[in-house]
This record gives sequence, structure tokens and C-alpha cells, in this order.
Amino acid sequence: MLDISNAKIVRVIFLAREYGPDSKHLSDYISGLNYDEKSSLVALMWVGRESYEPEDIEKAKADAEAEASAPTEMYLSGIPDLPEHLENGLDRLGIDVTDAEDRM
Repeated sequence: MLDISNAKIVRVIFLAREYGPDSKHLSDYISGLNYDEKSSLVALMWVGRESYEPEDIEKAKADAEAEASAPTEMYLSGIPDLPEHLENGLDRLGIDVTDAEDRM
């Protein structure tokens, strides 16, 4: 289970698409997330790029926490396909964000 709301994930995807993964808008937003939300976001991205299987989401979150050597916003800003990976991760986990998208 992810420790970040669908609305926040959708916001990250929107900001990455609108301004690019290396934008200050996205960096500022991610830096404002709490520790668990950041770990979940990284884990979701890893599932989306198929570094982990969906059933291994808890391990991915634990690894995201253990391997964090730079601020999350810096790490994610270096991933050009970030929005696609996050969307793919949501799909692979079977998470529907239609309601959150409708509110954006």
C-alpha cells in the first residue's frame, strides 16, 4: 500500500508533464512531501519502470528509504520519463486515479 494520496501522485505527474521533471515547481512540491510519501513515490516509480513487481511494493518502499542518499526531489528530477513511470506504476498496481484527475 502506498503512503501517498492519489491526488498528490496526480499532482506530481501534472507538474512533471507541465514543467519537466527537472523544474523548480516539481522540486518544490516533492520537497514538501513527508518521508513516507517520498518513499512511496520512489517505489511507485520503480514499479512503473519495472525494477520491482507490483507485489513487491513494500520491499520497494523499504529499499527507497534505505537507499536514499540524496534528496528525493533531486533523485526524481534526473528521470526524464518520470510521469510515464508513475502512470505505469499506478496501472501495474491497479490504482485508479480518475477522481483525483477530475479534481485537477
